[in-house]
Amino acid sequence: MNTNITVPTQGQWPVGPYVQQGQGSGAGQRSYSAAAILDFPTLLRILHHWRWLVMGAVGLGLVAAILISLLTKPVYRAWVTLEANPPAVAVSDDQSREQDIQATNGLDFVATQVGLLSSRAVAERTAQELNLANNPDVVGPASDSSERLRAAAGAVQGGLKVVAPEQGQLIKFSYDSTSPQLAALVANGVADSFINTALQRRYEASAYARNFLERQINKTRSDLEKSERGVVEYAQQQGIINTGGGSSSPDGKPQTGSDTNSLQGESLVQLNTALAAATARRVAAEGAYREALGTGPTADVNASVQPLRQQLATLQGEYQQKREFMKPEHPEMVSLQSQINELQRQIATQSAQASSGRINGLLADYRASLSAEHALQGRVSQLKGDVLNLRGRSIQYTILQREVDTNRSLYDALLQRYKQIGVAGGVGMAPVSIVDRAQVPTFPVKPNVIVNLLVGLAVGLLGGMAGAVGLEFVNDTIKTREDIRRKLSLPCLGTVPKTAARESFVEDLKNPTSMVSEAYSAIVAALRFSTEDGMPKVLLVTSTRSGEGKSSSALAIAQNFARRERRVLLIDSDLRKPAFKTTTDRVGLSKLLTANDPLSDHVVETQHRNLWLLPSGPLPPNPADLLSTGRIRKIINEAKEKFDLVVIDGPPTLGLADAPLLASAAAAALFVVESGKTRTRIAIEALNRLEATGTQIVGAVLTKSTDAGDGYGYVGYGYGYGAGRRIKRTEILMIPKGDGAEELSSAEADG
Repeated sequence: MNTNITVPTQGQWPVGPYVQQGQGSGAGQRSYSAAAILDFPTLLRILHHWRWLVMGAVGLGLVAAILISLLTKPVYRAWVTLEANPPAVAVSDDQSREQDIQATNGLDFVATQVGLLSSRAVAERTAQELNLANNPDVVGPASDSSERLRAAAGAVQGGLKVVAPEQGQLIKFSYDSTSPQLAALVANGVADSFINTALQRRYEASAYARNFLERQINKTRSDLEKSERGVVEYAQQQGIINTGGGSSSPDGKPQTGSDTNSLQGESLVQLNTALAAATARRVAAEGAYREALGTGPTADVNASVQPLRQQLATLQGEYQQKREFMKPEHPEMVSLQSQINELQRQIATQSAQASSGRINGLLADYRASLSAEHALQGRVSQLKGDVLNLRGRSIQYTILQREVDTNRSLYDALLQRYKQIGVAGGVGMAPVSIVDRAQVPTFPVKPNVIVNLLVGLAVGLLGGMAGAVGLEFVNDTIKTREDIRRKLSLPCLGTVPKTAARESFVEDLKNPTSMVSEAYSAIVAALRFSTEDGMPKVLLVTSTRSGEGKSSSALAIAQNFARRERRVLLIDSDLRKPAFKTTTDRVGLSKLLTANDPLSDHVVETQHRNLWLLPSGPLPPNPADLLSTGRIRKIINEAKEKFDLVVIDGPPTLGLADAPLLASAAAAALFVVESGKTRTRIAIEALNRLEATGTQIVGAVLTKSTDAGDGYGYVGYGYGYGAGRRIKRTEILMIPKGDGAEELSSAEADG
């Protein structure tokens, strides 16, 4: 089974926050931005790179914490627990309402007490009662007593820490001091001063209320006396006499402005009552008289003639008995009839006389009642006019009397309130009480060595991390594969680790198990898939500046392909500072650029099989002028025809015109970046210069990398080829084969 592996070509890689990718000449130049994404892997890489700085900052923080702990004077803390006590004795209505409000808003009451406990007044009272102004442990030497007292109060207030309860009514506070005895003394003094201050404030509030009420009572008394004098004077002027026994209002209070309170009013009421009685008597007498006229003899009339009626009844009975055996003409019967007629006449006469006397008596009573009624009606009418006149004159009197009543009510209320405050002023309790008094502390609360060490560790770690991140972004260089992809928007074809060994670069390449050899083998494998057509036939190897490892990379790539049985030509095109030299200066690129000699006359066979070298030749005074002619393209085209691969070791890109000219002729370039040395800005500028010529940049190689994750070789398989070895910039002396000379190499440390 065949597997096709392709490496993304230029333009297919995502553009990071640093660059914008474009292709072709002038088509979308890369741009640099200082903003970077600080993700977790980047942070770990930064911390690993600056690990000694971070460790130094942590050590410095720990040393500072230890020194601070040793130099800090011990501080002791004494605690006091108080209980908030809302007023429980309700002497007055206001106190009862205050108690209800405090029961409803208990948290507000406790918060108020916490604020009062931290007040300056309590601190000043504590300083005075404990004589802290003269205590050298609290106040330093000062000439003015007021200044010492102010400083002592400030020390008390500054060392006091109050803890407000989230629930309940227990308030805790502490006082810090370098002396344990002083800490307990001041804490207890603050508690006592707070309670005394609360009681004094309560007494002062009561005294203020009493003084205020006294002033109001005196003023109200004066107003009451003035209004009473005014109403009396007006009553005397208008002749108004108030009896004070009038009717009452609906609420039960006497109506001082009623008509019945005056003499005329009372007389009118009495006469009106008498008139009603007289009218009743007249009506009764008139009824009796009319009844007597229309009816027969009454019972009293019949009683007066009752004896005669009895005699008449006896005679009539005797007459009826004798009529049975005597005729009416009989003298005895006539005599009896005469007696009966006389008795009837006497009865009629006496009845008429009795009825006439009774009717005359009833008529006299009727007339007397009618006369009395008429007299009372006249008097009532007269008094009505007097009362109406008095009512008009009593309007102002009523107004004055109302003012008197108002002042009297206000005076009585103030006097009652004054008595209540006088009683309440001596009753009650402090709003707080002491639950636990402060004890002399045995252990200091400061310095806390463990906390200081943790803080020092945290501060040192954060400071080291901040410094590392700051230095990382100040020194914005390319360090990892991800930096190449994200900042330069190029595929990273491989990473060459930095080694510490002193062997030459050529020796590392000879050893197939070395980290350098494995790294370049991976790079060569990636180059075979760098374009759609595979490995470019002409490849320019360049970098931003000199010393980044481009010459070593060019040699390693050429040698790797040569080992794969491919004819490879290595061209040293750096006409200013060549890396590859031969024993003669008669051949080289500079000679070819100034002559029409065939390429084969200047190519030198090296000690490596299938690898040839076109040296730079003599150093010309004007390299850019030589490369700007069309001769370089002809040389490269001739090399492409005779060799399978042409690798050009180019000059640095920035500051010189040589590299863009060579890139234009080669059409494909490999960009070499030194890890931790090449800045992002100048790398982007170099890439822009290369892309402006239409060159296809197949990727980048990161050299001298210290990242352990980029290591090659057999490290992960236990063969002992550890990372950390350092690559040397190597200037290789390649000698033509058959000259009988030995291979020479000289290594120079490149930092």
